[in-house]
Amino acid sequence: MADIKERLDNLRIHIQEPEFIEGKGLSNEVNIRIFCYDATDEMTVRQFIDQITTDQTIACHLIECNLYETFLSLCDDIDITDAIPEMEESDGKEFLLEQLHSAIGEGEFIEKIQYEPHRPGDVLMLTGVGDVFPFMRVHSLLEALQPHFSDIPILVMYPGTFDGSYVRLFDKLTPNPYYRAFNEI
Repeated sequence: MADIKERLDNLRIHIQEPEFIEGKGLSNEVNIRIFCYDATDEMTVRQFIDQITTDQTIACHLIECNLYETFLSLCDDIDITDAIPEMEESDGKEFLLEQLHSAIGEGEFIEKIQYEPHRPGDVLMLTGVGDVFPFMRVHSLLEALQPHFSDIPILVMYPGTFDGSYVRLFDKLTPNPYYRAFNEI
């Protein structure tokens, strides 16, 4: 496999191509692409994301959505952020996770991420996938996002592997089924 910097350079080129933006060659499937990388390359990927999202010369409109920042914003919206550490200490991690899942699900993420109108050339780039785990799992979110973002490509920056049928975060955790995406570069 190519070096991460070379792969990111190729990604920069590819996301600007009409075939990527229009989803050509995907047999009418939803235009969801997953860029997998080794978690040890996280800082290189973050630097790339910072650079590309501010690049005024790029021929597409990247809309970055950091899922961890979205999660924290949702916690702030329901005024629970300050209570989380105490709840974990007094009731345990499993209880906290259960409570957070009941309060913040895919629907709340979609409401926060959604914007209108989607314009030709928009690319929704999901980042922070590893950071938001286990509060949100990307395969569940992608399933829920499909009807809301079917007209623009979704690019997932994924610290793990995707074999066309399963995503495996950090290439260590239990694989989760997801088949509606395509590997990117």
